[in-house]
This record gives sequence, C-alpha cells and structure tokens, in this order.
Amino acid sequence: MKVDILIIGAGISGATLAERYANAGKKVLIIEKRDHIAGNCYDHYDQNGILVSKYGAHLFHTNDDEVWEYVNRFAEWYPWEHRVIARVDGKTVPIPVNISTVNILFDEKLETEDDMKQWLEQNRISFDQPTNGEEAVLNRVGPVLYDKMFKHYTKKQWDKYPAELHASVLERIPVRSNYDDRYFSDKYQALPKGGYTKVFESMLDHPNITVLLNTDYFDVKDQYEGYEKLFYTGPVDRFFEFEEELTEKLEYRSINFVTEHIDAEYYQENSVVNYPGREVDFTRIVEHKHFGNQKSDKTSIVKEYTVDEGDPYYPVPNEKNQLIYEKYKAKADQLTDVYFVGRLANYKYFNMDQAFKNALDLYKTLEHAKAGAL
Repeated sequence: MKVDILIIGAGISGATLAERYANAGKKVLIIEKRDHIAGNCYDHYDQNGILVSKYGAHLFHTNDDEVWEYVNRFAEWYPWEHRVIARVDGKTVPIPVNISTVNILFDEKLETEDDMKQWLEQNRISFDQPTNGEEAVLNRVGPVLYDKMFKHYTKKQWDKYPAELHASVLERIPVRSNYDDRYFSDKYQALPKGGYTKVFESMLDHPNITVLLNTDYFDVKDQYEGYEKLFYTGPVDRFFEFEEELTEKLEYRSINFVTEHIDAEYYQENSVVNYPGREVDFTRIVEHKHFGNQKSDKTSIVKEYTVDEGDPYYPVPNEKNQLIYEKYKAKADQLTDVYFVGRLANYKYFNMDQAFKNALDLYKTLEHAKAGAL
C-alpha cells in the first residue's frame, strides 16, 4: 500500500496527526503495538456493565479554546468536575490541600482565605528558587503537610523521594487558600459520552487511515519506506536502542492495575481516593462507576501500584534522566522527516490537553514550513 504518513502509536498524539493528515488528503498508516487504539485513554465496559479505563482514570480539562473545539468535533462531552479525597491519619480530607484539609487534619478553625494564607506562611519554609521537589513543597505548605500528604505518596509514585525529583514535579500540584475542592480549576472540564475509545474511533474513521494493531514497529520497519514523514510516539530510547553510542536507558514508571469486583452497589464514596501514607503499598483506589453516575447493582475498584517494570507511563524527571534524554534528542534532531511527539518520545509529562495541543501545533508548524518552501 502507498503510505504518505507513517505513525507509530495510536494514542492522542498519533491519532491527532493521523486525523489532520488524512483530512489533508494524505494516506496514513498507524502501527500500534497494543491490540487497541486510544493509547492509555482506552476504555471499555466491564462484566458489571460499567465503563472503565484500562490504564487509570482520565479526566479531560483545559483552558485552551482551540483544543476544546477540536475534541468536540469527535464526541459529545458532559461537564465533570473531578474531585479527589485522601485517607490521612484515619481522616478523610480533600485534595488539593485547601482550608478544609488543614481544619480536618489539625483541628484548626480557619475560615477565610486570609486565615489560610496566614497558616501557610507560618508553616512554610521559604525557598526563593526551589531546586527539587522537597523544597518546592516545603516552600508552599511546610514540613508537617509535606510529611503527611506528599513525601511518602511521591516515594510510592516515583520510587524516589521528592528531594530526588525536579521541583516541577511537585509544583504541578495545586494548593488552595479557599474551600475549592475541585482537583482542576480549568475553564473546560468534561468527559466524553460513551467513553474515550469512541472519540478515537471517530478521529480515525477516515478512508485515508489504516490502523495496524498487535504490531511492533521495530519488527516490521524494513517493510515500509518511501513515506514523506514518520511520527514516533513511543519511548525515545527504544527508537535508538540499536545505536551503540546510545546505550543508557531512561527511567519510566509503570502502573500495576489490580481490579477487584465487589458485590455491593458502591465501595467508596468518591471516584478516586488517594492513600498518601505508608500503611498501604498502592497509591490510590479508583471506582469508575462514579464517573458519569453509572448505575449497576455491583461495582468494581482498581488499586494502583506504581512499579518499574511494564508499559512505560511516566518519564522520571530528574537531572540524570534529563542529561540522558538530551543525548537522544540530539540524535533525533539529526534525522530527516522523522518526528518525535508525545509524552514518551519527548520524555516530558503532558496532560491530555497538552498532548492534543502538542500534536496540533506540530502539524501546523510542519505544514506552514512546507507552504513557505513552495
């Protein structure tokens, strides 16, 4: 078959580029290692008739009007403001940290934003330029909340304490000086009716797009040549693993999802309950039934254990890995008509909307460059 655009991976980045190029008249082939499209957003109905995400809860949120308009082309979305609670010292508190969190944990009686700001100021340890995750958290909430809410959760999540990670990892987590218990504060917060897989089915429903599942690109790459562009969305070090001078492996974290089916209407009072302490090995329990207020006589829960082995989900951002990545990036930049896009290929954490934006921007940049060269 004639292939103009070869894309490795059928997640957000790959599907977005495929949709854009297909609608521009290009013949697109997507090669996907897994047995399904949608990447980590893949969802399906389980034995209890509940729509569940195979790779953890995915909550769409954005302030970007262009991204919001784009995703609405492929699905009808319903508003969903995500809320997370945590079990800490036998108490249940909202996350992100807000006035209620402090009042419950420390028997305080804070009432106003000024009260909260004053409490934080009295407890924080000031750092002008936090150099790691520990300093970033201490700078915002101080040592007691750091120990209860952040230190051990981070160790479970990354197998590294906050001091071993870039400050940016922990700075992503909001701290509120009011009672707002929403996990996100973006203008648009929603979930797609019928799930994310249907979104991707709609994106890839084009006569110019062919999807090859259950296929490792590295097993078949010699079969494809003569394409205009190749977009690679997998781990960047995997792409170059046969290069003798690039032998250092980047660190990634994976997740072991352990599902339990419960003979009860509900297991917990919220969709996501975090466990920041050392009393359990898992980071959180997700009960998908809460999303979209689904109805069923039974329920299912998923305990998440973050591990080293398995499908890579998260790059591990610290100085060592950044230096290794720079070597791979230098090699990648030397390639012609080969582009590395997405979280794993760029070794950078993207939220869902950022992944869409990154792919859309790359497409526009390449097409504008092409137009300028004509």
